[in-house]
Amino acid sequence: MIEQTDKVHKETISSLRPGERGIIQNFSVDHIPLKLQEMGCLPGNEVLLIQWAPFKDPLFLSINGNNLAIRKEMAALIEISKVLSK
Repeated sequence: MIEQTDKVHKETISSLRPGERGIIQNFSVDHIPLKLQEMGCLPGNEVLLIQWAPFKDPLFLSINGNNLAIRKEMAALIEISKVLSK
């Protein structure tokens, strides 16, 4: 019997490059700060990585027209599916 072990690579906001977009899918933790949720960091919303600060931390994002900065550690907990540019 052959055992199949497929590894699923989950992409997160921290894997985006400046100018790339993604759709928020899920969170890797049970609790995301309420302030982030209030600013639109919710499953189904699109996120645009505007730029990285020096050393790639924090990350400057646009979510639903709200510009915000989050630490790379928090960005690594927000799972996305990348939006392919046309």
